[in-house]
Amino acid sequence: MRRGGEVRRAALAGGVLAAGHIVPAATWLPGLRRRAFPALAGIGRPDHVALTFDDGPDPVSTPRFLDVLDELSVRATFFVLGARVDGHPRIVREALRRGHEIAVHGWTHDRPWLPGPARDRADLARAVRAVRETCGATPLWYRPPYGILTGGRWAAAARAGLTPVLWSAWGRDWTSGATAESVLATLRPDLGAGATVLLHDSDHASAPGSWHATLAALPGLVAACRDAGLTVGPLVDHGVGAGV
Repeated sequence: MRRGGEVRRAALAGGVLAAGHIVPAATWLPGLRRRAFPALAGIGRPDHVALTFDDGPDPVSTPRFLDVLDELSVRATFFVLGARVDGHPRIVREALRRGHEIAVHGWTHDRPWLPGPARDRADLARAVRAVRETCGATPLWYRPPYGILTGGRWAAAARAGLTPVLWSAWGRDWTSGATAESVLATLRPDLGAGATVLLHDSDHASAPGSWHATLAALPGLVAACRDAGLTVGPLVDHGVGAGV
């Protein structure tokens, strides 16, 4: 009987741990996120759209994005992977020099299927350290790969002093069939006041070459926002969670 009780208690503890790990990841669901967690969805100032990019830096594609954003007089937030920051620090410093904001996307682009609180803390701390040492400042924001914000990653972000922000509009620009037109058409229904836009400046975790569609879509995206009376900029200017 004692052995059976120990097994049941162990199973219950494992179930609680698994639930605490995966239940918070339900915030990946866009409708739930917008309704129940508007700050996590990146809903900000009603006169502003936050432009964000994931998965860089990339030595081929990211400089192209920096040049086009300069042409458009737009600044953005780049959610970078710590391992790639270590490999390409010059590109991160160049983005910072041009006025862009650097945020944390994790150490690598992995999926956290199994609970691992210690792993999550160590990986995120390592990524924050890479950004801080490269940029000379501590980042503000965290977006986990695939937007999967597990309990462990949420706790790790809190420990690191980062605010998690996902998105309220995306362009599905990571697919092999993406075009500038498809990216804009996918964004359009959610591209409104206070939106946070998710795009990718790298094909590190996307279909090879998919970044070309994103790059080509940027002028139309910025024009659509400006035609609607919205300014486009980084998260730091977006007023996330400020009740505006």
